[in-house]
Amino acid sequence: MGIFSRFADIINSNISALLDKAEDPEKMVRLIIQEMEDTLVEVRSTSAKVLAEKKELQRRINRVLEQVQDWQDKAELALSKDREDLAKAALVEKQKATGLADTLNQELTVIDEHIARLKDEVSMLQEKLLDAKARQKTIILRTQTASSRLEVKKQLDSSKIDNAMLKFEQYERRVEGLEAQVESYDLGGKKTLADEFAALEAEDSVNAELAALKAKVKAKAPTKSKE
Repeated sequence: MGIFSRFADIINSNISALLDKAEDPEKMVRLIIQEMEDTLVEVRSTSAKVLAEKKELQRRINRVLEQVQDWQDKAELALSKDREDLAKAALVEKQKATGLADTLNQELTVIDEHIARLKDEVSMLQEKLLDAKARQKTIILRTQTASSRLEVKKQLDSSKIDNAMLKFEQYERRVEGLEAQVESYDLGGKKTLADEFAALEAEDSVNAELAALKAKVKAKAPTKSKE
């Protein structure tokens, strides 16, 4: 059994409520559209049958009206021939045909009302179908967007990001090591002119201190006696 069991169920249905309750809105809207399209085919098929019945009924009415006119002509002919008995008989048949025509016209009125209702039902069903198809496009777009966002979030929450950050930190440490090597070469590089003069001054100071130390040591040394 489909989602809708009768035409009235579709017309009176709240599509939004159905989709809100559905576990899979995209699947639900496809089923709703399929049910509507099937019902639309049935309603149109019924309309075609009713229209065919109307045409047949109209032909019967026309034939009966021709009979009414025919009995009228015969009654006039009988009176023109002084056959009042035949004229009365013709008028009786005319009344019968007129009664039948009235009955058929009543049936035609009922059929016209039925056709009008079918026309309204087709119009309402088409509006519902257009609404459902519009919602289907929206739902599909929202589903695709949500799926894409979910995939991005999964990627962001995965260990891949952590691994990437770890590698980034390793690269930073490697760069820092290279920079330290460059600095060490700078420390052991060629001396500047200021460095060389400072070295000379330091050497003179050391030599002077060394000479003073020698003199001090010599002064303290005991003097040898003459033999």
